[in-house]
Amino acid sequence: MTESVQSSASRVVVVTGAASGIGLATARRFAATGDTVVMLDVDAERLGREAAVLGALSFVVDVRNGESITATFTAIAAQVGSVDVLVNNAGIGVAADLLSSTWDDWQRTFDVNVHSMFHTCRAVLPGMLDRGAGIIVNTASVAGLVGIRDRAAYCTSKSAVIGFTRTLTADYAHRGIRANAVCPGTVATEWIGKILATAEDPVAKRLSMEQRQLDGQMGRPEEVAAAIWFLASPDGRFANGSAMVIDGGWTAM
Repeated sequence: MTESVQSSASRVVVVTGAASGIGLATARRFAATGDTVVMLDVDAERLGREAAVLGALSFVVDVRNGESITATFTAIAAQVGSVDVLVNNAGIGVAADLLSSTWDDWQRTFDVNVHSMFHTCRAVLPGMLDRGAGIIVNTASVAGLVGIRDRAAYCTSKSAVIGFTRTLTADYAHRGIRANAVCPGTVATEWIGKILATAEDPVAKRLSMEQRQLDGQMGRPEEVAAAIWFLASPDGRFANGSAMVIDGGWTAM
């Protein structure tokens, strides 16, 4: 469990993709500060279990579905009030180069990684603009900054996340909105575990993933959650429209 760090005031914080990995670590980090956490995910069983541990509100929702997102955020407002912080973390990836990617692979990756943010941000921005304050943190990736083999759709979608984040800042910073992205390197999550489990040589695959970071280690979900928390904290006030790289030095060379 993350050590308790006091925030200035309790806020309503919504985290998508919150049942595991970076999303779960982020939900735990905000809950530890006394914020009211709302967890969204498609994994009903795990979401319910983790939300119960944190005492968080939870909604089973497919972030690709705009109508479901609208209904979910209406319910959130009714139960706990206006959203102060939105963490768009839900994401997927497909192991394929362009010629190996199907249109369904491409569309599904963009639906989850990019189009979902269209829906969630449109749901929270009107209230944030009315109050003249709001924070949005989007999970991008170093894959949005550099090319990675066999990740055509993923890399392109994460580049789009960075561009989307910057447009939010350009359009709404003067009205009190802060929008930033985090760009993690390889993080030891369940998703990485699934990739390793299906690899022809899991040991060699893990070593190649570790060696992408200059210190030879994968990141931990809690380390990315700490960056997200900082960007949403009062200490992160001067960060707006940034793509914060937290990658163990991967992109330094």
